Amino acid sequence: MGILKFYWLTACAGLVSFAAVAQSRNSVSYVDPMIGSEGEGNVFVGASCPFGMVKPGPDVSRASNSGHTPDMATPLYGFSQVHVSGTGGGPKYGNILVMPFAGEFGEINQTSPRASETASAGYYSTVLSKYGITAELTTTARAAYHRYTYTNTGRRALRIDAGEFLGERPVPDSREAQQFVGSEIEVLSATEIKGYSRIRGGWNNGPAYTVYFYAVLDKPVSSFATYKGKRLQEGVKVQSDEGEKTGALLYFDGADVKTVQVKIGISFVSCLKAKAHLEKEIAGSTFDQVLQQAQQSWEVLLKRIQLDASTPADQLKMFYTALYHTMLMPADRTGDNPGWTSDQPYYDDFYAIWDTFRSSNPLITLLSPSREVSIVNALLDIYRREGYMPDARSGNSNGRTQGGSNAEVLIADAYVKGLKGINYNLALEAMLKDATIPPGGNEEKEGRGGLTDYNTLGYVSNQFVRAGNRTLEYAYNDYCLAIVAKGIKRKGEYQRFIQQSNNWKNLWRPVTDHGATGFIMPKDAAGRWIDSIPCSESNGRMSFVHYSPLAQDWPICVCWWCGFFYEASSWEYSLYVPHDVASLIQYAGGPAAFRNRLDTLFEKEYYNVGNEPSFLTPNLYHWIGRPDLSSTRIRQIIAKHYNSSYAGIPGNDDSGAMSSWLAFHMLGLFPNAGQSYYLINAPFVKQSTLHQENGKDFTITAKNFSAANTFIKAAWLNGKPLNQSWLEHEEIVKGGELVLEMDSKPGDWGTKVLPPSMSLDPLLN
Repeated sequence: MGILKFYWLTACAGLVSFAAVAQSRNSVSYVDPMIGSEGEGNVFVGASCPFGMVKPGPDVSRASNSGHTPDMATPLYGFSQVHVSGTGGGPKYGNILVMPFAGEFGEINQTSPRASETASAGYYSTVLSKYGITAELTTTARAAYHRYTYTNTGRRALRIDAGEFLGERPVPDSREAQQFVGSEIEVLSATEIKGYSRIRGGWNNGPAYTVYFYAVLDKPVSSFATYKGKRLQEGVKVQSDEGEKTGALLYFDGADVKTVQVKIGISFVSCLKAKAHLEKEIAGSTFDQVLQQAQQSWEVLLKRIQLDASTPADQLKMFYTALYHTMLMPADRTGDNPGWTSDQPYYDDFYAIWDTFRSSNPLITLLSPSREVSIVNALLDIYRREGYMPDARSGNSNGRTQGGSNAEVLIADAYVKGLKGINYNLALEAMLKDATIPPGGNEEKEGRGGLTDYNTLGYVSNQFVRAGNRTLEYAYNDYCLAIVAKGIKRKGEYQRFIQQSNNWKNLWRPVTDHGATGFIMPKDAAGRWIDSIPCSESNGRMSFVHYSPLAQDWPICVCWWCGFFYEASSWEYSLYVPHDVASLIQYAGGPAAFRNRLDTLFEKEYYNVGNEPSFLTPNLYHWIGRPDLSSTRIRQIIAKHYNSSYAGIPGNDDSGAMSSWLAFHMLGLFPNAGQSYYLINAPFVKQSTLHQENGKDFTITAKNFSAANTFIKAAWLNGKPLNQSWLEHEEIVKGGELVLEMDSKPGDWGTKVLPPSMSLDPLLN
């Protein structure tokens, strides 16, 4: 498919063409972008379209990843056009700032507290109490629309700053800080301004990226001044790039000036491209028309899953906001790639696949399989041009790796779910590059760090950081590679990598901790177990910490990225063998011991709800024939950690990862990403219907649904008894109905036929 065919899908208006799935209820009205804006959620609260490149929103804290902070007294300093959502680590973007103000000012910087704040899908509004200005934002995929209403009598003005960005720190080379490189601004006419911002660094320590803009005002300025550094110059039209921050102050005279509207096209390629985006998507439209288009672009996708009318309002808000958060990223920049020209789609802000492969991408596959095809093809085009698929990417550069090369999981997930339009031979080539060619000194950016160890020893030794979760993730990545190789009849690669998928066993140590035996533990290159780790040095003496399954040697002893595991302990990671849970249970001592282990994990609160390594863990009871216990744990987790408040997401939302985990479980399904099935749990809603892209509907109905009936007594798929506790993806694609009879106590449903495991599959052995 060519660039032009992909490109129209990225504009909000273009998405409206999918409206064939119309339903009576307005799903977009339940979206509350403020959920997750308090606490650690770090969600973006501004205006966006699905997978939109442009995300105009408020900037209150330069240290905030999203630019936002819930403290209304903290002064807002403007509205920038590019943001990410839910991320941790160092901020990225926050480019091309617009700040309205009122009065006679000779200073460059203006700030104001917010008196109120409103957000909905495609819309953000706040009142700047210092100036008496109501600020409103909406957007298309590549152009932002600002509307400012002035109520005070002071002189109306705007500041456009090409030098501002998030994450700047006093020490220029601080790790994960963004750093200024250059900027330029030019007042073209009384209604037109253009320029760019060039920034480097941020979370992925990336090279410089450039954000270009072309802005059009609905009213001519009466006077203006531009600045470079802190030098303000009246009437000077151009401030060229000389390594200093630049911007413009624009003034509007006349008592009849009540509102000022600004349309801003954005591009990562050129100002000319930014202008083209504006003219294509927004030029002839009013603010309200653009807002309506943005809302409709969301409605088309959100309505693909229809919940029963009896669903409580809070649950509707939680569910549809979760879908919304899942589709904020990655950013579709097809046709706006500064690196190369291609007939393939281009996406950026994979932030990170390590976070999203478990449930976000599988949810996108259900909602819009064509979108997931585009995402996978974008990864393959990055491989073709740059040599490796990213595990994370932002600012048009790869990085950072957190564990495995998890693009492999996305490819396998697409393959086993029958997604068409992907060159799986090229995909296998890209996967083999990850699995066989070390990335040299670039292992923090792409590929597999410690690969030589892994391919010779069968594990990553302790001389490499994150050796524990790397070994586990590489083993699963190898399984995913093997499945694709088998499917396209590459027997040699299949046999090698299906065997390597057992490598997790090489770090399994039969130690006992809190009643459980067997954990993934560190080992050196000579095969010796590591019992302690160096923690600190004082007066020439090194102190050591005993390494136990509960040890988290980050960030207390070493850097955040330098421990044996990333964002979890061995208690959590030792349960991560998604392709062969049956073998894991055997290694852990059998079903009874495994249940006790899971119970201890949850009851002792070793389980960390706020990070991704344990996303699948509450469902592991399925593999010992106790799906009722999975449902119980899931309900406990959601009741305790998720709600519809502004603090309703437990931890960084991570590009919608936390939200997608919630959405799946509310439906009563959860994917084992990279495999073809969904585990079935007690749903939170009486009925849900997936209106698929292929025109077929799949409905999940909970019979005898009530607050007391939280266990599945029996199940039927299209009228036939379903005794297993999982559902194949192809059954959903064909359309039909899954009926779950609910009861107040556990029965024997799902106890006898256990979910798939590699070691029990005769086709894989």
